[in-house]
Amino acid sequence: MARQIRFNAFDMSCVGHVTGGTWRHPDSQASRYKDIDYWTELAQLLEKGIFDGIFIADVLGTYDVYGGNHDAAIAHAAQVPVTDPLMVVSAMAAATKHLGFGVTAGTSYEHPYPFARRLSTLDHLTKGRIGWNIVTGYLPSAARNMGNEDQLEHDARYAHADEYLEVLYKLWEGSWEDDAVIRNRETGVYTDPAKVHSINHKGEFFTVPGIHLVEPSPQRTPVIFQAGASKRGIAFAADNAEAIFVAGPTKEIVARQVTEIREALEASGRGRDSARIYAMLTVIVDESNEKAHAKHQEYLDYASPEAALVLMSGWMGVDLSEFDLDEPLGNIKSNAIQSIAAAQQEGDKPAGEWTVRDIAEYSKVRGFGSVIVGDPGEIADQLEEWAEFTDADGFNLAYAVTPGTFEDIVKWIVPELQRRGVYPTEYATGTFRQKLFNKGDHLAPAHRGYQYKVSKPVVSSRSATEL
Repeated sequence: MARQIRFNAFDMSCVGHVTGGTWRHPDSQASRYKDIDYWTELAQLLEKGIFDGIFIADVLGTYDVYGGNHDAAIAHAAQVPVTDPLMVVSAMAAATKHLGFGVTAGTSYEHPYPFARRLSTLDHLTKGRIGWNIVTGYLPSAARNMGNEDQLEHDARYAHADEYLEVLYKLWEGSWEDDAVIRNRETGVYTDPAKVHSINHKGEFFTVPGIHLVEPSPQRTPVIFQAGASKRGIAFAADNAEAIFVAGPTKEIVARQVTEIREALEASGRGRDSARIYAMLTVIVDESNEKAHAKHQEYLDYASPEAALVLMSGWMGVDLSEFDLDEPLGNIKSNAIQSIAAAQQEGDKPAGEWTVRDIAEYSKVRGFGSVIVGDPGEIADQLEEWAEFTDADGFNLAYAVTPGTFEDIVKWIVPELQRRGVYPTEYATGTFRQKLFNKGDHLAPAHRGYQYKVSKPVVSSRSATEL
């Protein structure tokens, strides 16, 4: 049987996501990010294309590393202005029946108790189609706006996130028993208090004594997304993640990431295939190779090199404005830059030694991922090759212009992959988790969160019938 391919859409509630400057293109509708119709129309388009879901990124700060301030980020709309990604989910869910929703929210700046309620609410309103992308934070500007001098050190953020997840699992899985809600009209008892339990959590970072405020939702715990590529991030993903995003400029780099993740999943006792792995790609397609490459060049012409450097500076934590554009990367003493350079130089690098200008040009319509260009047959060939070579389950598809990139994929690529028998022609039934794994609505027994499930009823001092 041919290897199956899955799609996920990668978007953000802002004007410029991973591609800077293409909002100026006449086909771009990126400025409609604040229009609810943009999101409902996009959701319907993606559902037509049988996408697993839409993954909405988010930040709580500005990209102010470049130039030592956020002026360039603001000028180029590089992930600012940006609105709350959770707010559009209910409308998209009402406009669709199957599409999943992965929303990004950080563990560093919101207490887990109200956050648990918000996610459970969305799981109810979407009928079990919500997922949560866990981020621990990476922008120092976000930390400062939350009253801190800087964010926690990298590994310390994951230690904090570990306890954050523990609190959430206790609330989602351990507070309400499955049959706690009885809705007995005769006795007037809606919920049996003997089957609702305080979690009594007291840890290093959080004290949460009470019950979860929401009755069990279809999935209880939303599908857990994660995108950490560091050793600590992969260890965190191996314990928690059910969908994992990877990115790299070449399929060789992505393949190494996928192998490391699958080995970590296996070592955790969950199994190599216990998480769906999506590789980030930007796909530029048209009916002919010539038209596709002309379209790609047009996007490059509209994209901003400075916006690309703003984003890259934020991702690397290095102010690229301090260097001359023609400065060879080998002359720059920065581990982050050397790492980026080494990765990029495995791919289709320009002739000669890499410079700061090369980074700007290379990344402005691909971000930190890869781009493939061609006609439908060529793109399908490359997607099959990528999937086979990397062992990824599918692709997290970024856009050059929105919604045009997604429209092209649904029009040209989805039918070609379906013709080859490597892409679904209809959705499976059930919740987001059931659609992804076909193993039920709730966490798998080997998942870390499963251990917090209510196992035995706790006897209340008064029975429900006495109330």
